[in-house]
Amino acid sequence: MIKSYKLERFETNEKIIYLPVSFNQENIQAISLGSLQAQAVCRKHPNGRNVVSISSSLAEELALPPFITDIYLFCHDNTIILGPLIGIFTSGFTSFLMKPIGERSAFFSKLLSLQSSLGVIPFVFGENHIDWENGLVRGHFFIRNHWETHVVPLPNVIYDRLPNRRSEKKQGYQDIKARLQKEYGIPWYNPGFFNKLDVFERLENDEGAIRYLPETHAFQSFSQIERMMSKYGHVFIKPKNGSLGLGVHQFTFDRDTEDYLCRFQDKGGKNRLIKSSSFEKLLQRVIPAKVLNRMLIQQGIHLIKSEGRAVDFRVHTNKDENGEWQVSAIAAKVAGEGSVTTHLHNGGKVKSLQELFTDPEQCERTNEKLRKAAISLSSALERNMEGFIGEIGFDFGIDTLGRVWLFEANSKPGRSIFSHPDLKSFELLTRKLSLSFGLYLTQQVMQRPQETFT
Repeated sequence: MIKSYKLERFETNEKIIYLPVSFNQENIQAISLGSLQAQAVCRKHPNGRNVVSISSSLAEELALPPFITDIYLFCHDNTIILGPLIGIFTSGFTSFLMKPIGERSAFFSKLLSLQSSLGVIPFVFGENHIDWENGLVRGHFFIRNHWETHVVPLPNVIYDRLPNRRSEKKQGYQDIKARLQKEYGIPWYNPGFFNKLDVFERLENDEGAIRYLPETHAFQSFSQIERMMSKYGHVFIKPKNGSLGLGVHQFTFDRDTEDYLCRFQDKGGKNRLIKSSSFEKLLQRVIPAKVLNRMLIQQGIHLIKSEGRAVDFRVHTNKDENGEWQVSAIAAKVAGEGSVTTHLHNGGKVKSLQELFTDPEQCERTNEKLRKAAISLSSALERNMEGFIGEIGFDFGIDTLGRVWLFEANSKPGRSIFSHPDLKSFELLTRKLSLSFGLYLTQQVMQRPQETFT
């Protein structure tokens, strides 16, 4: 099992590194950091200390940032690998020193501030920060409560934090990703936003997932929707690639008045309820025909309620430094008045499970159900999706009979639930685990490079 060590420096023109006395490796011929490698004299620490001591000359040749005080040591092919360097790739950079990534700077500053406690070396960069000729990158670091830029080697692994599908679809991003993977062998984790329909189609034959899947289809016909409404009482029509609950429509049929009803949020953010005696006319009124091909139809679930309002659950899972899935956060979300979703911007409210369930036994049963579903579905997604998945945000519903249902899986989950004061510790855990997975992936690349990239 690898561990992190304290890192010290000493002044000399010689390229020397002293290894901790507990680090048992011989015949070391080179030292590397990210994409850079240097020849160096490598010895056990002369004072018998369990720390890493590196000469100023060697640190400079490896472009090791001056503020690094904790580091991991890996050994592969007679080379000591320092790090790992974890590059967090994103877009939306600005020229402002206080907010280099705009409004998302606060999130990234929290993520990068974990460097010393985890022993990894994380930095944020974008497509314009790469020096391809020299294999270097101008990384953004958050050190001692302020932002700094340092030129460092290309990283060992890359954590994809692009903010939206639009930036992900740009050809420049695709080219950069392909080049870093093929020329430098750098794996990316959490690449790609999930397509909602694609997730369901890939999981529908997986034994570990099928019990959690509501009936879900691409739009085909009006009769298809009417059939599902007759069977389930109500259906949801929502974008295959939507987020934040935007574009979600709930259709129901009132047997007393024989009217079709649709609940949705309009472009102005107002909750709307529209009725019609004709389902086809109602659908055409609220969802343009040209948009329907981009929508999916999903079975409605009769959810448990709190004070008469529907409740669903957000569950975060992360892979840890051992490559194992962990549940890192669970929260309940209560729908706003008249809202078709539980999103906060639409009047929803976040609650802890303890707040939602006054009965401790019911609270614990629900917690276990959600954890079991999240771990099972995380493994199923990993089996059925391409790329390295390090974190997932699940939206679950629980029906009035106690059954758990999957509504959505998000590869880049939002963090609005962490505004709740009782979820602060979970917010920290999710950040730690998102970087810890980079540590695991670095080891996998060294141990099985061909398996990792084929």
